[in-house]
Amino acid sequence: MTKRGRNSGWIGLVFVILVFLAYRFVQGLSPFDKSTRDREVTFRMYTDFGIELPEDYAIHGIDVSRYQSSVNWGMVKQMKSHDVKLGFAFIKATEGSTLTDKQFSRNWRKSRQTGVVRGAYHFFRTKTDAAAQARLFIKNVTLLPGDLPPVLDVESLDNVTAQEMQDGVALWLLLVEQHYKVKPIIYTNAMFYNNYLHPRFADYPLWVAHYKERKRPRVNREWSFWQHSESGRVNGINHHVDFNVFNGDSTEFRALLVGGDGG
Repeated sequence: MTKRGRNSGWIGLVFVILVFLAYRFVQGLSPFDKSTRDREVTFRMYTDFGIELPEDYAIHGIDVSRYQSSVNWGMVKQMKSHDVKLGFAFIKATEGSTLTDKQFSRNWRKSRQTGVVRGAYHFFRTKTDAAAQARLFIKNVTLLPGDLPPVLDVESLDNVTAQEMQDGVALWLLLVEQHYKVKPIIYTNAMFYNNYLHPRFADYPLWVAHYKERKRPRVNREWSFWQHSESGRVNGINHHVDFNVFNGDSTEFRALLVGGDGG
């Protein structure tokens, strides 16, 4: 190859790299962020749990509400399949401005008693006053050291504008953070986050639902939890249950907890 040919090759390569970086920038993605690597995740079937679990994550957990009825938390804590035990549970606490999950009080108390790391979440209603929703959550949820931060579950516009939804979400997050002195987690599905929440809430920890995905949740940012299945089975629970993984190691997980380095 001539010198001119070699130079043309390098120029072409640099051009391709610049185009790639520009595309990632426009999409709001960091080209070097570990959460954006399109790598295959190894899934392994765990017959006891009834589903495949992503093998690249060390900390697995579930989330429950009244739909799981009365949970035997002792059996949940003791269950182990091969090398996997459940490391945390998110528990529905409240919804809108008036509804408290009928299993919350029991789930909240029993999970703590049996040593399950617990977190409480609120289901957000976009047409309902956000301050009233925050007050309901605060009234019902007492966080202790070792608990996960509070979670806001927002999944639809419900016939309000995106701006109205975002403003309500922002107010709930502000009031709850002021009360507990810890930054809340946002839960949503990948499509809703990309369409309606990004990039305004990029500084909040994200718990994202994305099922039947073999690589990672398709969101344009780093994430903390991935809800990858809604059809798992757990001893002590008589209904299917959602399964999640934490995107980090045990040190990072402890830092996220109330009273840890992050809250």
